[in-house]
Amino acid sequence: MAKNILGVVAGLVIWVVAVSVAGLIMRAAWPAYASVADAMTFTLPMMIARLSIGAVATVAAGWVAGTITRRSTIATVLPGVLLLLAFIPQHISLWEKFPVWYHLTFLLSLIPLTFAGGKTAQASH
Repeated sequence: MAKNILGVVAGLVIWVVAVSVAGLIMRAAWPAYASVADAMTFTLPMMIARLSIGAVATVAAGWVAGTITRRSTIATVLPGVLLLLAFIPQHISLWEKFPVWYHLTFLLSLIPLTFAGGKTAQASH
């Protein structure tokens, strides 16, 4: 049980760190992105970059959870479930700022991508 909790927490920490670091790098390396980030008036390439970062971070979260928990699919997927629950209200509040496909791509990918990351980790053990 403790291993499962550790896996879920570690997966969420990895997700937050990965997204935060990537966001800082994007702001530093992409002046056009930095200039619109606070207003969230992103261009299509910027939205795709944000979704890509989220996808990589989500797979990483599942992989970390899967590496720690080894056999628990539930614990591997739980970071994705918790991220989904956390981000639904945020996306509802930002609904007007982004196209529907953006919201759906992000929200609907969280659980499958954590599952994929977890299965990858479990297959390597």
